[in-house]
Amino acid sequence: MKNPSLEDKRRRLLAILEGYDALAVAFSGGVDSTFLLAAAKDVLSDRLIAITAESPVHARRETREAADIAGALGVRHIRVTSGELTVPDFIANPPHRCYICKQHVFGEVIRIAAGMGIPRVAHGVNLDDLGDFRPGLKAAEEMGVLTPLVEAGLNKADIRALSRRMRLPTWNKPSMACLASRIPYGRPITPEVLKMVEAAEELLFGLGFCGCRVRHHGDVARIELAAADLRKAMSAPMRAKILEGLRAIGFKYIAVDLEGYVAGSLNRVLETRSLP
Repeated sequence: MKNPSLEDKRRRLLAILEGYDALAVAFSGGVDSTFLLAAAKDVLSDRLIAITAESPVHARRETREAADIAGALGVRHIRVTSGELTVPDFIANPPHRCYICKQHVFGEVIRIAAGMGIPRVAHGVNLDDLGDFRPGLKAAEEMGVLTPLVEAGLNKADIRALSRRMRLPTWNKPSMACLASRIPYGRPITPEVLKMVEAAEELLFGLGFCGCRVRHHGDVARIELAAADLRKAMSAPMRAKILEGLRAIGFKYIAVDLEGYVAGSLNRVLETRSLP
C-alpha cells in the first residue's frame, strides 16, 4: 500500500472530526492547535470551543495571539487561569514537570468543557511530537484527551503545508513551548524567573530574532538562536543592545550558544540519569 498523500491525511482528519458531536480544543495559538481548531471549525461549526491556559508559565504575547486567532476563526474562546504555580511538585521542577503540569491544566480544561456539555477534549499533538521526551503526552493520554492529528497521520511538515494552503497566519510560526522549559531541571520555577525569561525573549523578538530561546542558568542567560542569526547577534551594534537589555532584566552574564537553537536542549541531562 502506498503512503497516504497530504490530501488523504486531510480527508482522514475531517472524517475523524465529523465523528464528534462537539469538541473542546486545548488551544495555545501555535501551529498545530491553530490548524486543528481551523479544521474542526469547518466540520463542527458552533459545536466547538477553544480553551487557552493563562498563567505566568505562558508568554502573554502567545495568549493574546491565541485570542486573536480564535476570534478570526469565529470560534468561542475561553481563557482559564491554570495555576501551575500553586502546585509544589511543579514548582520543584523535576524531569517529569510536564506530566504534573498537564495533569493540572487538562483537569481544568476537561472540567470547563464538561460544564458546557462537551465531553471530548483534543490537543494538537502531531506524529513528530511522539519521538521526544514529552511526559505531558502521557498525562493527556491517561486523561482521555484526543489526538486527532496523530490519528490522521499528520506530522509537522504536513500541518505547515496544509496551514499555508488554508492561509492560516501560523503556517510558518516558529515552534513554541512554555516558559518553564527554559529553566534547568531541579531549579525552582518562580514568577520572578519566568518574568525574566519572558522579558529576555521579548527583547530578542523586538530585535528581529524569531524562534529563539533564553535558557535561565541563574545569573547566566544562555541564548539559543537560529544558526542563521548567530552572525547578526555578534555584530557590534546588536551585541551591545543584547548585553544592555539582558543586564537590565537582571542577568549578570550573557552567553550565545554556538550550537544555536535546539528543541529540548535541557533534556540532555536526562541521558545520564534514570527517570522516575
